[in-house]
Amino acid sequence: MDVNLVTVLALLTVAVSQTSETLFPGAFNCCTKISDEIPKGILPRVERFEIQKADGLCHLEAVILYIGDRKFCVSPQIRRVKKWMKKKHKIAGKKAHGRKQRRSKSNKKERSSSNMMKQVP
Repeated sequence: MDVNLVTVLALLTVAVSQTSETLFPGAFNCCTKISDEIPKGILPRVERFEIQKADGLCHLEAVILYIGDRKFCVSPQIRRVKKWMKKKHKIAGKKAHGRKQRRSKSNKKERSSSNMMKQVP
């Protein structure tokens, strides 16, 4: 009877942990410690990053850097990290091409002729 009770409690514990992780995914992804320094070779290898706010479930402000299946928690106050994040956001926000789209010649002719008509009383 004791073995059955232990088995039921173990299964119940696993079920609750899986359910709570599904319902509150951020609760289990918080950084508890942050580094104030970052090695030079880390930033070029970062695949993605998240910004952890110091509100709600997480109590530390941090930048979470993901490299492969590892995560590194660093301070958002590190100057190199700030500069790197700004650069990453600019790249993500850029358009596919940097030039403005040119007007076709037929559109220019139509506009110039319509402007001439407007000027004539």
